[in-house]
Amino acid sequence: MISAVMALMAMAIDLMLPAFDDIRVAFDLPEDSNETGKIITVFFFGLAVSQLAYGPLADRYGRKPVLYAGMSIYVLGAIGSALAPTFAWLLVSRFVWGVGAAGARVVATAVIRDNFEGNAMAKAMSQIMAVFVLVPVFAPGLGAGLIAFLPWRALFWFCVVWTVGVGLWSLRLRETLLPEHRQPISLSAAARGYARVARTPVTAGYTVATIFLQGVMTAYLASSELIIGNIFDREAEFPIIFGAVAVLFGVAAVVNGRIVERLGIDAVVRGCLAASLALSAALIAIAVAGAGQPSIWLFMPILGLLLSSFMFLMPNLNSAALAPVGEIAGTASAVTGAVRLAGGAVLGTIVSGLVEDSVTPFSIGIALMCLGAAGCVFVVRRGTLARMVLDAEPVRA
Repeated sequence: MISAVMALMAMAIDLMLPAFDDIRVAFDLPEDSNETGKIITVFFFGLAVSQLAYGPLADRYGRKPVLYAGMSIYVLGAIGSALAPTFAWLLVSRFVWGVGAAGARVVATAVIRDNFEGNAMAKAMSQIMAVFVLVPVFAPGLGAGLIAFLPWRALFWFCVVWTVGVGLWSLRLRETLLPEHRQPISLSAAARGYARVARTPVTAGYTVATIFLQGVMTAYLASSELIIGNIFDREAEFPIIFGAVAVLFGVAAVVNGRIVERLGIDAVVRGCLAASLALSAALIAIAVAGAGQPSIWLFMPILGLLLSSFMFLMPNLNSAALAPVGEIAGTASAVTGAVRLAGGAVLGTIVSGLVEDSVTPFSIGIALMCLGAAGCVFVVRRGTLARMVLDAEPVRA
């Protein structure tokens, strides 16, 4: 059920990627325009900023009321997108759609934190992600199938129907916020919660690391259709290629759930960060050697492996970030999610805007973001180890 709730976000993104060409035609955009990438990044901006409100509301009134409020806004945004007369109107509606999706995301994460913590939470998040990634596997193919028989706007109406179905299913969800954990709702209380998140080194540092990882994912989602369809000239195979990469996500999420309890979050994160740096360097080498248009059979497998490594990094870093602030899980989930998505949307917009007829700028941007994530984790771990050593030193007279 929680996977289905979280999948509302993925469905609003992946289902419509095959319709980008039709959207360009409908709104008189150039056939190789990267403006359609804004359909993704604007959604992420709405998703980001609204979490700052959803978090305190979820900690005050409970998880379920916030979930249904978010679903209602989600439906309004989808309907507005379906009826959009201009591209600008479509972007505004997508922003509203993202605002609605944020409620579902905050509640899903808070419900998991209400029931699990530490390695157990990381395992639970991985299991949920393993189901969640089925949406990127099948959604592009489903979207392509729908627009083969229906207008592209039917994809937005499909999301409306999907959301109503998930909402009915979630009526079975029990309220997980305990009465004694309800927080007063006020600007000062929210500010104290946000300040505590910012002052907690592990929470703040790992959140900044996830900004860079989210930037990579956003850049990929915003430019994947252009890269696969235009640069590699594989438009017809786009749903298959996109789905194959998503399969790697699912495999990685399942494996992470099995090993994180055995090895621990720290060991998994360190190993996967090293792997991501090596893969991103290989991606640059392949892109440069191929003059910006390398073989798709070299570039996409490496990119897929790199992105799948994030299934080991994102849930584990999120779990580690929330561990010290469990009693304000809703607020902490909201502020860390808002910062991650907003920062990732900015970085992803910059990188995807560089994609025209070469994958080299894309590859360099991804490598720099992976390096940034690794640097943040290194700083946090170094500071944590230093504090452990200081705490262990005997007090001298």
